[in-house]
Amino acid sequence: PRPVPLLSAGDTAVLVGLYGPAETKLSKELPDRTALEVLLRPKVGLPGVPERSREQQLRQTCEAVVLGVLHPRTAVTLVLQVLSDAGSLLSCCLNASCMGLLDAGLPLSSLFCGVTCALAPDGTITLDPTARQEQEARAVLPFAIDSGERKVLMATTKGSCSVEEMQQCLVAAQCAADTIFQFYRSSVCRRYSKC
Repeated sequence: PRPVPLLSAGDTAVLVGLYGPAETKLSKELPDRTALEVLLRPKVGLPGVPERSREQQLRQTCEAVVLGVLHPRTAVTLVLQVLSDAGSLLSCCLNASCMGLLDAGLPLSSLFCGVTCALAPDGTITLDPTARQEQEARAVLPFAIDSGERKVLMATTKGSCSVEEMQQCLVAAQCAADTIFQFYRSSVCRRYSKC
């Protein structure tokens, strides 16, 4: 058996497991594509409203790149277990999801990554903020960035910021995405070859 992928960003760590494509229940079957389910498990306790919201964001992002038409009438379940949350959790989950999809060999139209920006009260942008930096920020903006054209697959905002500030955060996130995609390449290279 292969080890389950674990992704950590700073002190935030997420374990990911992918199951499928497998046969699905008739009630959940989609005749033209794969039914993708994302389950996010908190470190302790049962999933609540924040986890359900993140599950939906993760599912929509994954559906944007998974070539589900190649496996119609099947189901894929992506399970993410939070081991520690020290900030930038949604980005860590996005990156773990992409690495899980890659590791499982699911056909993808492109890769994606998650980058979180925190906008301080003075307008300073911090990438990959800690939980404390997120609490002190005027706005926190997680993005999912596509590897092909660096387009935005998902964006959400907690707090308030101007359109110009959001654009600045997006540019910073797109620049940071290059580093994450390089990390993906080196990780896959180390795992599957003798690079």
